Amino acid sequence: MTKRDTTTTKAPKNEGPGPSVAERAANGRAARARTPRSAHGEFEPSSHRADPVDIIERQSATRIQELVPIRYGRMAEAPFRFYRGAAAIMASDLADTPDSGIRVQLCGDAHMLNFRLLGSPERNLLFDINDFDETLPGPWEWDVKRLATSLVIAGRENGYSDRERADIVRSGVSSYRQQMRRFAKMRNLEVWYARVDETHLQAVAEEALHTRGRRTVSEAVSKARGRDSLQAFEKLTEVVDGRRRFAAVPQLITPLSELLPDQKPEALESQIRNLVGRYGDSLQSDRRHLLEQFTIVDMARKVVGVGSVGTRCWIVLLLGRDGEDPLILQAKEAGESVLAEFAGASEYANEGERVVAGQRLMQAASDIFLGWQQTHGIDGRERDFYVRQLRDWKGIAEPARMVPRGMRAFAGLCGITLARAHARSGDRVAIAAYLGRSDVFDRALVRFAESYADLNERDHQQLVDAIASGQVTAAAA
Repeated sequence: MTKRDTTTTKAPKNEGPGPSVAERAANGRAARARTPRSAHGEFEPSSHRADPVDIIERQSATRIQELVPIRYGRMAEAPFRFYRGAAAIMASDLADTPDSGIRVQLCGDAHMLNFRLLGSPERNLLFDINDFDETLPGPWEWDVKRLATSLVIAGRENGYSDRERADIVRSGVSSYRQQMRRFAKMRNLEVWYARVDETHLQAVAEEALHTRGRRTVSEAVSKARGRDSLQAFEKLTEVVDGRRRFAAVPQLITPLSELLPDQKPEALESQIRNLVGRYGDSLQSDRRHLLEQFTIVDMARKVVGVGSVGTRCWIVLLLGRDGEDPLILQAKEAGESVLAEFAGASEYANEGERVVAGQRLMQAASDIFLGWQQTHGIDGRERDFYVRQLRDWKGIAEPARMVPRGMRAFAGLCGITLARAHARSGDRVAIAAYLGRSDVFDRALVRFAESYADLNERDHQQLVDAIASGQVTAAAA
């Protein structure tokens, strides 16, 4: 009998497609020569920088004009509210900053309030990114810089000291860096299944927060679980002549019957019904089957967010088994990403599909009703929309209630979450190698965030002055 050869054969360095892990790491380290990590800390506005009010005005030109003053009114309230609506301004500034040349799928608007509690299809509570209106491939640094700056701006509004703000930014950025290094050592499927769930949140609270902070986390979790379609149904609707209808909220929720005559409510209703009917084609077959078990009973226009005010957004009430089985969908207009001018055009012809594809790629788990469609004729032209549930266990942070210790812990969660989102789409090995073990990049981002927060304050004041001079009109809402 021939003896079987049991000699261990050494596996080749690279059995998979593309560069080996070692080559990817080398590429990341080589990027430091082109763009030193410390270079990210230097920021000066470009000499050809566009006027910030002009940028906002160009965006407003394509929006519902009667709502534009509400946007300006909200952005004028405080520097952080301005920042939330100024993604386009920052995109043009970031285009002139150094980057490593490594691209990922970007959120595009990764400020701290776009990280929140969300419900997964399995009915687990997750901490994840929520807003993807501007999502597009681009330099990973852009998302990290937008997050870091938001932490500084929020910290300033809370009266935190320079040292406290620096500690908070370092917490967020170092968490991103360290988590990316962990992901670099993980298998692809391990990265894909990674998530920050309720257990992780409670563990962070136990380790990082005092009793009051832990109680706040528990309250936020409990509150998020209650923010669903049923809660929105009870809050936003009323019975009129025996039928469920959306209740009007001045300037914020407008039933179709109360829209201005030139907006032709009857035509809008037909177009929105058609939008919801056809958008099901973008869902998985089982979810499309579930959607078909609901019937549309009412719809209204809704004003949302800060930066999105003036875009076309509709909420649609559907009922299932009976009058107490609601589903509320939100159909939101999707325009070109503010990053497109600087990072390149989207590969998707439909901007709604761009948003949905980016969200599905970056989120650990997405809404089962997340989809897209195009409509014909709303306000005289074709428009792209994405659709999702209005509320599905959503919980949003309240920075004004945070003490420095709490914001530092929150920043760490944001950094971990952003790293996971980027690791799913980009070269996590190269990014981790570029960032390295030291805190050089962390300290650089502290400097960048403080400098950009200064610029944001000046831009905010410029908008306030434009309102005072009558250049633009603002309204409270």
